[in-house]
Amino acid sequence: MGSAHMEVTHPRADAAQIAISGDVTAACEDDLMAAHEQASDAGAAVIVLDFSAMEYMNSGGIGMLVTLLVRGQRRQQRIAAVGLSEHYRQIFELTRLDEAIVLHDDTAAALRALSPGRP
Repeated sequence: MGSAHMEVTHPRADAAQIAISGDVTAACEDDLMAAHEQASDAGAAVIVLDFSAMEYMNSGGIGMLVTLLVRGQRRQQRIAAVGLSEHYRQIFELTRLDEAIVLHDDTAAALRALSPGRP
């Protein structure tokens, strides 16, 4: 099993994207939380998690996303996910993660949906 890599970019002043590549397991929790801190410190109200380069996710990775969600909610952030394969979309739906982390086809769609002033 490889490890995950996180890269934070800022597609908009109030938004950050965390591109996640590799294997998403509990082992990469520190990296993901550090990426979230970096995104949050820049004032992001919207966090887009980009899974298009993700190779694998297990239950530990899903648990880690729940932790991220709680941290985001504490900061009144809205979190979206893009780039999920059909398999992982189904897992998000089964675990009801999709009720809290909105799924979009791409970053542009997520940013449009999470524009300031939109509910």
